[in-house]
Amino acid sequence: MLASPKTEYVPGALVRARGRDWIVLPNEEPGVLLLRPIDGLDAESVGIFRSLEPDAVEPSRYLPPDPEKAGDFTGGLLLRDAVRLGLRSGAGPFRSMGRLSVAPRPYQFVPLIMALRMDPVRLLIADDVGVGKTIEASMIALELLDRGLINRVGVLCAPHLCEQWEEELRTKFNIDAAIIQSSRIGRLERGLPRRDISLYQYYRHLVVSIDFVKSERNRRMFLDNAPDFIIVDEAHTAARPSGDRSGTQHQRYALIRELANNDSRHIVLTTATPHSGIEESFRSLLGLLDESFDVSDEVDIPHATLAPHFVQRKRVDLENWLGVDTPFPEREASERSYTLSGEYLRLYEDILEYCRGYVSGDGMAQQRRRVRYWAALSILRCVLSSPRAARAVLENRKPPSSDMPVEDIADEVFSQQILDSSDEDQATDYVPTAALDDQDTALDATERRLLDGFLKRAEALEGEERDAKLGEASRSVSDLLAEGYRPIVYCRFIQTARYVAEHLQRILQKRHPQLQVKAVTGDDGDSEQRKETVLGLAEEPVRVLVATDCLSEGVNLQEHYDAVVHYDLPWNPNRLEQREGRVDRFGQAKPTVKTVLIYGSDNEMDLVVLDVLLRKARTIRQRLGISVPVPVDSEQVVNALVDSVLLRGRRQARQLTLALEDASVSRLHQAWDQMADKEERTRAYFAQHGIEPDDVARELAEMEPVLGSPQDVQRFIANVIQRFNGDIRETRSNGVFLFEPGDLRDRIVARAGKPLFPWSIAFDGVAPPGVTLLGRNNPAVATAAEAVLAQALRGQDGRFARSSAIFTNAVELRTAVLVLRLRYLIEGASSQFAEEVVTGAFQREGDVIRWLAPLQEQSLKLLSEGDSQLAANISPAERRDHILWALDMLGDGWYKEIVSERTAALEAAHNRLTKTIKGEPAKVKPHEPPDVIGCYVLVPAGGKS
Repeated sequence: MLASPKTEYVPGALVRARGRDWIVLPNEEPGVLLLRPIDGLDAESVGIFRSLEPDAVEPSRYLPPDPEKAGDFTGGLLLRDAVRLGLRSGAGPFRSMGRLSVAPRPYQFVPLIMALRMDPVRLLIADDVGVGKTIEASMIALELLDRGLINRVGVLCAPHLCEQWEEELRTKFNIDAAIIQSSRIGRLERGLPRRDISLYQYYRHLVVSIDFVKSERNRRMFLDNAPDFIIVDEAHTAARPSGDRSGTQHQRYALIRELANNDSRHIVLTTATPHSGIEESFRSLLGLLDESFDVSDEVDIPHATLAPHFVQRKRVDLENWLGVDTPFPEREASERSYTLSGEYLRLYEDILEYCRGYVSGDGMAQQRRRVRYWAALSILRCVLSSPRAARAVLENRKPPSSDMPVEDIADEVFSQQILDSSDEDQATDYVPTAALDDQDTALDATERRLLDGFLKRAEALEGEERDAKLGEASRSVSDLLAEGYRPIVYCRFIQTARYVAEHLQRILQKRHPQLQVKAVTGDDGDSEQRKETVLGLAEEPVRVLVATDCLSEGVNLQEHYDAVVHYDLPWNPNRLEQREGRVDRFGQAKPTVKTVLIYGSDNEMDLVVLDVLLRKARTIRQRLGISVPVPVDSEQVVNALVDSVLLRGRRQARQLTLALEDASVSRLHQAWDQMADKEERTRAYFAQHGIEPDDVARELAEMEPVLGSPQDVQRFIANVIQRFNGDIRETRSNGVFLFEPGDLRDRIVARAGKPLFPWSIAFDGVAPPGVTLLGRNNPAVATAAEAVLAQALRGQDGRFARSSAIFTNAVELRTAVLVLRLRYLIEGASSQFAEEVVTGAFQREGDVIRWLAPLQEQSLKLLSEGDSQLAANISPAERRDHILWALDMLGDGWYKEIVSERTAALEAAHNRLTKTIKGEPAKVKPHEPPDVIGCYVLVPAGGKS
């Protein structure tokens, strides 16, 4: 029979087990006591099954410093910082900040504060591109987890973004999530303990391909076991589409709608483009927050009702928010034109003339004409992309093999392949599959010979001598490299990307001997394999990445690249912004990113797309500081523009001018301007002026003393590393240092990989390429903090002593400074453990102690400046006696004043931020007495007590 444990322990209690002191941690497993070493890491935590070891655990107390092991006074500040930087369950207003491996900008706390005021959380984060919506949503998830308000986190995203989300959650937020997509199901199922358990139930946190679980086969299993907190990434792709109720987007919407039907589920939607131009779709997104918002656009939604659920801010409004600079880059856009060579121009005109005849045959059925239309457009776009893409499409002359009706193929498939539909999750980069032969009418011998001739002529055009577009691109790239930029060259097709990469390497090698060029396309494995290629190239000092649009959406490249060259003009301006947004975002070290549009000055296709769509998009962006999606009817306009080129007679400049002045173009531009004006009003409307900057500043001010600032980390590393025979020195780059860890080298390498020493590091802001940002949770900082604490506890190294005393002119009365660790039990939705480090200085007043105010400021000033005013040497015996005096002053209840003050402040912070849960405010209960980590006595020169 199993024995019953004698004592129940609450989170935060101090116990002794297996010859060591431990802190009790929160745990949901009944009968198991989860313990973390009192001065150790979360990774060293153990669980004890109480019924098996009923006598293994007993109450304990933290031993005060030993005066016999007193040492260096300056070690006091180091010890205080080491303990503080080691806290992971910090007792500040935000519970999770101690576990973050990223330093959020002040503005990123606004969505978190909004979320904490809701139950359940229903929030749409629609901040501008590059502001950090992934971080904002993940901060909410971790905070709710650490407060015990949720148990599981799920992210729904496009398939190609799953790995990125998993990595962000794991490396920055300590949330380990399983990726649910078709390629991983087998491996995940093999990890299940029993076959009757659903993987959606077994794995606690999930990153899920929305297109995998939206299908009927997987939908119900996911819905039945979905996490209680859901993030929907790129939420605009899951808005209810207008009209079509059977397509992919509607399936996504139906899935999210059913998740939202659970009134207790928390849902955060993220998108930089919540409004696609269709008011009904926008309202459907709002309806996922509250069903009452999904109403006709003729019905106004009260601002006071919607505002708590919706935040949308421009980058320009956040650059100096709360006085903290957030260095978003400037975007410098330019255009470079080329003129087709004689051979290329003749080929283009001959193919254009052939295509006009191909789509206008007499007596042709309408559906056959449509197939031929798409086939002709495929040829033209590939010919204008590159000779190699032209060759690929001209070789592709097989009839359609799909069972889908021909007209459906044309309208549903070919338009996406050719017109750069913005509705796609991931752009296709394969040469369009429209066939030059339809199902019933084969090409005659003359037409076949003609196409074979086109093919041979295209093959002869490779190289910069005959391909003026390649020549202009190589000059553009070379100029960027000469200015120190690392460009991405975006191409429409796989064949073009490989062609450009191959020739750029050859053409530019002489001028840039260290240059490495690589192509990354949708044909290069999965997203993880493409990422490895990108990161591998990032190791090269002089580099050019040639990519298709498989890298234009959702993949962050700002750490390694800082310029974009559009080799092929996108036929949808939304794609233009997606490409440029990969480098133009927070985290970009270059103050200015450059973008270059390359177009043919004698190419009607390029000219109409450039003038009607792309330049208009850039004009709006320059005016507003934000990108506004093209209105919904853009594809019809593109079709009309293309028709104006494809279906009229041989080149006529006047007709091109008329095409640019077409009524449909005017309507598009007018609708676009109206949408831009509405977008500007909306962003001002929902910039969250209801969350006052002073409110955020107050919470951040309370958080910093608990966890430490980047400046605290810098001071700690600079001071401590010298004591381990290391060094840190400034470089010519502002804020960048060279770090030699000395005796800690092996331990840092074991935890942080194998950085090259001296290690280039920074402590704040955006780390330039090749520079590591050392935050409080960086392995190097954690290693240094643990080393200091270990040395102090052993008491064998006076440089890191837990106690000391000095004669100093900094005080007129004998003063003791205590470094204290306060532990709390926070009772709310669930019991949570929290801790903080507090310093306090006291003097004797009669037979009691008097704390000097303000508590933290006075004590820290004495710790940091006391030894700078040394008055005389002190003997070991005198030092011991003064420390004993201070410890003897700690009679019954010595800590009550400090603990009461800190408990009240912490309770107020929690209840100020969090909406009352089920009518009960959070209650903070301290564990008494606090742990005395260090005791440091300052004695006036005359010895006056």
